[in-house]
Amino acid sequence: MLDDLSNLHYPSDTDVNVLALVKGKERYVFFYTDENRAECLRVLGRYATNEDLSFTWYDAAVLSQKIRQKKGEEESEQRHRRFRIP
Repeated sequence: MLDDLSNLHYPSDTDVNVLALVKGKERYVFFYTDENRAECLRVLGRYATNEDLSFTWYDAAVLSQKIRQKKGEEESEQRHRRFRIP
């Protein structure tokens, strides 16, 4: 299953996160920005329900945890920058 990747046009100043999972011969690669993080989480769920894929709910849980951890790290970094004394 290959989703249409033609909508992957991001401005050059946009940070794009990449999340990948390799299961045997299958490769799952997810691109998302901070703005479409929720959509990426929904895609993980859709893949987990697709019986044609080896992608499981466990895979979805692990990858969604990574997405949430990344968000937490970014928020923590922003808080530290905000309170840093020049």
